[in-house]
Amino acid sequence: MGCCTGRCTLVFICTLQMLVALERQIFDFLGYQWAPILGNFLHIIVVILGLFGTIQYRPRYIVAYTIWTAFWVAWNVFIICFYLEVGGLSKDTDLMTFNISIHRSWWREHGPGCVWRLVPAPPSKNLGDHSFISVTGCIIEYQYLEVIHSAVQILLSLIGFVYACYVISVITDEEDSCRHK
Repeated sequence: MGCCTGRCTLVFICTLQMLVALERQIFDFLGYQWAPILGNFLHIIVVILGLFGTIQYRPRYIVAYTIWTAFWVAWNVFIICFYLEVGGLSKDTDLMTFNISIHRSWWREHGPGCVWRLVPAPPSKNLGDHSFISVTGCIIEYQYLEVIHSAVQILLSLIGFVYACYVISVITDEEDSCRHK
């Protein structure tokens, strides 16, 4: 097989997807974003499955990867809508933490150029160990960083979907030609 086959390209795309998902997983862990952590974990598992299927010529595993990419694109579209507050969604809710904490995106306080300082909480608020943080000077607001992450995930998933469909057709054609000999 040549170096630039669809199979090699799919391995490259899956590897790139895994690296991008691991990077995103790290920052979601830092922000205690439990819903994206769970989604990223499932995504990493399915991408490994897709890699295995591609390397071992297992079209059923690649089909599972292909089906997952449709769900992954839908999830990332939801995240984009969530952070851009489309359709009644609000980025200020605890939806991404399953309503078990008041944490937000890690990028909210640690984005590029952001300067943050602690602000004393008003006496009427009982925040326990938490405090108010004022963030200023961000080069790019955190919701746009989250949207960029999701857009990259969508792009890689769509490219992976196309190559996975191609690899599946090539593998099944090779199996069919071997059966008819």
